[in-house]
Amino acid sequence: MKEVEFLAVDGVPIDEELQDAGTVGPELAYLARCYRSSPRALVFRNPSSDWRLFVVQLPLASRLSLMANPIFAQLTRAWGLNVRFLGVDRDQLVYDFRALLSDRTLKLLVDLLARSDGADAALDLLFDSLAEEMLTVLDRRRGDWHRHLDREHRLEPGAPASLFDRAARCPDFLAQLRGALRDDIVDVEFYGRALRSIDLREGAIDARIAAIVEASLDPVTLAKLARSGAGKHLGCYNWLRLDPRHAMPRAHLLARLPAFATFFAETLVPLDAWGAPQTDEDGDAEVPDTPADAARRRAQRRQPPTFDLRPLAARQDSAHSLRWAGVLERAIDAGQDRAVIEAIAQRFAVGDNVVRRLWRDRPAALGQPPTWQLAQILRRLGERGDRDWPADAAGWESLIASAVPIEAG
Repeated sequence: MKEVEFLAVDGVPIDEELQDAGTVGPELAYLARCYRSSPRALVFRNPSSDWRLFVVQLPLASRLSLMANPIFAQLTRAWGLNVRFLGVDRDQLVYDFRALLSDRTLKLLVDLLARSDGADAALDLLFDSLAEEMLTVLDRRRGDWHRHLDREHRLEPGAPASLFDRAARCPDFLAQLRGALRDDIVDVEFYGRALRSIDLREGAIDARIAAIVEASLDPVTLAKLARSGAGKHLGCYNWLRLDPRHAMPRAHLLARLPAFATFFAETLVPLDAWGAPQTDEDGDAEVPDTPADAARRRAQRRQPPTFDLRPLAARQDSAHSLRWAGVLERAIDAGQDRAVIEAIAQRFAVGDNVVRRLWRDRPAALGQPPTWQLAQILRRLGERGDRDWPADAAGWESLIASAVPIEAG
C-alpha cells in the first residue's frame, strides 16, 4: 500500500516575528510565510510493485504565482534546476531522475503545487515522466536504463556532492533576510537567531529525508559501505548492490582507496549495468546472455550526448579509459590487488608507486575528489618524489589547490 508524506520545516517561535510585516517588512514577511508553509519534499513509499520509494526534493517556491504563468517559463526552469527526483526500485538500487525533469514536467509540477491537488496527481506526474523512459515497469525498461543510476550523490548533509544542497534551497529568502539587515530593518541579534533557526530546521529536514532513503536501501550493503570508510556514497552503494557476489572485494578496495570512491562509482557502475541481463520486449523471459551480447552492450555509448562537461574533462569515454576500466573491473572482482593497482595506474597514466602509496597511507585530507580532479592530483603527486608528499592536511590542501586551479580560488 502506498504511503504519501509531505515534508515541511517545523515551526519555531521566531516565525511569528519573521511573518510580521510591521517588524521585518512585507517582502520578508511573505517569504517567511512561504518558507514555513511550502513542502520541502514529497515522499512516496511503495508507489508501485516495482518501486520502493520516490522522493522529490523541492526548493522554496516563493514565486509560485509567477511560475504558473507561461510568460515566466525561465523562472520555472531556474527553479527546476534545484529539484531532485530520487527513486529506489524493488532491487534496492538508487536512481537520480533529474534528466527526466523536462520543461513540461516542471510546469505540471508547479501547477500541482499551486493548486494543492494532493498526492495522487503528484504520483501520476512522476509515473508519466518514468513512462517515457520505459521505467514504469522495470521488466520492460529500455537498454539504457543505467544512465539514471545515481553515481554522485551522498547522504551526508554538507558533504561535497551531497543530496542536500542548502545553498540553492531558499536563495530568495536568505537574500531578503540579508537585505533587511543591510537596510537596518532587523538588527544583528535578530538576523543571527533567524539564521540559526534556518540551519536547525534544514538540518532536521535533511536528517528525515536521509533516514527515509536509508530505510529503503539494503542494510547489508549499507553495512559493508560503512565499514569501507567511503561514507554514504550512493554511487558506491549502487556499485556494491549491482553485483552482490563481488560486493566483498569491492568493499575491500573502497577501504584501501577511499579517495577513489567517486571514480569507482562514475566509471564502474555503468560497466556493471551494461553487463546486467536484459529482458525481452514482452517482459516474459530473459534474453540469453551470451558473450557476444555482453560485448555488444559494453560497446554501447555510456549515455546520450549531454551538456555535462565532467565526463569529457575526466576522459571517461576515451578508448584508453574504457579499456583500462574493463581491466580494472575484472581485477577487482577477481580480488587481485596487484592487478588493481596496475590498472588504476595505467588508467590515470601515473606510476604504480603513486597508487601503492595511497593504498598504504590512505590520506584522509585528500577526500573523495571527482574523477577529473583526481586525475590532476595524481599527476601532480607523480611529479613529486617520495619525500615531497604532503605530511599534513594543510599540505594536501595546498597540493590540491596547485593541481586543480579552480580550487585555488
